Amino acid sequence: MKFSKKILKNGLRVVIVPMKDNPTVTVLVLVEAGSKYETKRINGVSHFLEHMCFKGTAKRPKAIDISKELDALGSEYNAFTAQEYTGYYGKSDARHFKQIFDIVSDIYLNSTFPEPEIEKEKGVIIEEINMYEDTPSRHVQDLMMGLLYGDQPAGWNIAGEKENIRRMKRADFVKYKSEHYVPRATTLVVAGKISEREVLKEVNKVFGSIKNSRKNTKLKTKEKQTKPKVLVKFKKTDQTHFVLGVRTYDLFHKWNPTLTILSGVLGGGMSSRLFQKLREDMGVGYYVRSYNDAYTDHGFFQISAGVDNKRIHEVVEAVLEECNRLKNFEVPKEELEKTKECLIGNMKLSLESSDDIANFYGGQELLKKKIVLADVKAKELRKVTARDVQKLAGEIFKNKNLNLALIGPFKEEKKFFEILKF
Repeated sequence: MKFSKKILKNGLRVVIVPMKDNPTVTVLVLVEAGSKYETKRINGVSHFLEHMCFKGTAKRPKAIDISKELDALGSEYNAFTAQEYTGYYGKSDARHFKQIFDIVSDIYLNSTFPEPEIEKEKGVIIEEINMYEDTPSRHVQDLMMGLLYGDQPAGWNIAGEKENIRRMKRADFVKYKSEHYVPRATTLVVAGKISEREVLKEVNKVFGSIKNSRKNTKLKTKEKQTKPKVLVKFKKTDQTHFVLGVRTYDLFHKWNPTLTILSGVLGGGMSSRLFQKLREDMGVGYYVRSYNDAYTDHGFFQISAGVDNKRIHEVVEAVLEECNRLKNFEVPKEELEKTKECLIGNMKLSLESSDDIANFYGGQELLKKKIVLADVKAKELRKVTARDVQKLAGEIFKNKNLNLALIGPFKEEKKFFEILKF
């Protein structure tokens, strides 16, 4: 799919993806501001700020003014915060492009952070944190990040600590936004039934006169591990949710296509090895997933599942056995080809709508400053050999690299340490 990319004089990056046969348009603004850019005192401010951007602007003073206008367009809209970026988007019928663009850009540029709304939103965010903590399949992911990276930004909770949330003041949002929400750290994506000409007209009108300023940077993530690590959180649950993780590579590493294939062999679809082993053969759980999570300066591969409490030790051993099998034997040709076509097909299916396209192009441009098309990614995956997968498995699946985080009715870590080995 053809796209164009422009960089304004102030450093703002603009990506336009015309989709003449798609009736919708998506406006997405991404900024390099997430939990990795925070200090311990203000951990959680990126996510809190994202919430506050919907609470009013100079043009639309109240939250209801924003939501009512967006709802009247029949639009989908939201925002999200991750470790390395925050995003704001609106999606609507293409004929509403100018209005959607105006609303999304207004939210991003002109939020006023009303103090009464800050105090009310503290309760909302604390309940959001409570919701995550009450969802073991979600909360165990936070435990894994803490286990891997400890007391540094990569190991902190994106939503922040409750005490931090309670202490935050309007000045914290104003200062943080001025330090990070700057043109050179921002990527604007418009995808859908639009032309480059009409998009650039609106972009120049709204963003062209904004002056650039210095962008605060993030600390480099420190990686250190010499032996297996286990974190057990006791909770009376009907099943145990766990994540088994190993350190891998950053977003730019040459091994990433091979990691994608390795992940697909283990957990890509209902015919994958782990799905067949845990669900079909052992009957111990409903879901099992595997994927590589790559960031700009680190990465890790994980396998997660929710399983029968009584069989958790057996399950962990079975998962390790499947990983070990990848180290010792090449993936058969038929299985390798099936995995490749499954992954490529799923990637293309995930790029059917304008918001999916916007995220695909925008995420790459923001973090890598380079966009690789889906067809090129498909070619990279098809080049991966069985020998590549086996070699990579040997590199990452080592005893000293193992990490296990779990939530369930357990208090002792000793038994898990005993089985955490290949």
